[in-house]
Amino acid sequence: MSQPSEQTQHSATICNIAPASDPATLQVAVKILTAGGLVAIPTETVYGLGAAINNKNAVSQIFAVKGRPQDHPLIVHIAELKQLQDVAVNISDDALKLAGSCWPGPLTILLQRSNQVSNDITGGRETVAVRLPDNVFTRQLITLLGSPIAAPSANRFGKVSPTTAQHVCDDLQSDVDLIVDDGACSIGVESTIVDFSVSPPQLLRPGGILVEDIEQILGYQIKRSDGISRASGMLQSHYRPTCQVRLVETEAEASRLLKTLEPQLMPARILNRCENLPLYASLLYNDLRQADTDQIRTLIAVLPVNTGLGAAITDRLSKAAAPLQGLPAS
Repeated sequence: MSQPSEQTQHSATICNIAPASDPATLQVAVKILTAGGLVAIPTETVYGLGAAINNKNAVSQIFAVKGRPQDHPLIVHIAELKQLQDVAVNISDDALKLAGSCWPGPLTILLQRSNQVSNDITGGRETVAVRLPDNVFTRQLITLLGSPIAAPSANRFGKVSPTTAQHVCDDLQSDVDLIVDDGACSIGVESTIVDFSVSPPQLLRPGGILVEDIEQILGYQIKRSDGISRASGMLQSHYRPTCQVRLVETEAEASRLLKTLEPQLMPARILNRCENLPLYASLLYNDLRQADTDQIRTLIAVLPVNTGLGAAITDRLSKAAAPLQGLPAS
């Protein structure tokens, strides 16, 4: 097996990073998870901070490492569709239809939990969020482990999500036992979450699967949630960089704002990839992090059209720009 990276480019802290391409990494990750450790796992959306769902201490450690409120539920990751029956009950035909069409992929569905899923994972709720990621290494890991993996994003709670192994190391450093490096995440924003525990189903979070595609598969429109936070990413303030994020509708508006910023809000930068939404999404969190690295004080982000993938980008930027409310310092 390749030697773990002993020192990252941006931090003097030792991080245990191993490539997903090395067959030995899979065995090491299984050993760590079986022993109750935490492994940062790659997915097509963002990197997750993973623990075996049947290890109570490891699940608790996820909350401790992230600084995550205990009532904020985790997403359970499975390796194949048939495992859905192990973690959820009363699964509707429409939920199965959507899962069958979109998995593996960036879709999470909220269902009534089975007795195999603890209150610690669901934040005390009777529902569980489940996803089947489109990453070969992570699916193999779940299969070899013999247990689904609970995994929120591998960063401090409320901060910018990680889309590379280096991001995880920068954030969590030695608090994670192993970081599996499978390159940059291809989609770059979190999964779409649809709540099938209610009827009709509701959209809880826009993401990598377009709402328009979901509605075409189901044959009807799904409601947008207006209820309390009951799944990852539903808080008003989230995905926050250190710099201030200001939102505008057009490049021209961004340029005007840049010229009128007060000196204490400088230096500033304009972020606009509206001409290429897949690129905007895949680089969004990297762009937010880079602004902090470059000591930018104000990031002026141009919002895309609020449909399709643009809805997910708009959601993340809006939460990155929202006033800090109820988030612990981290």
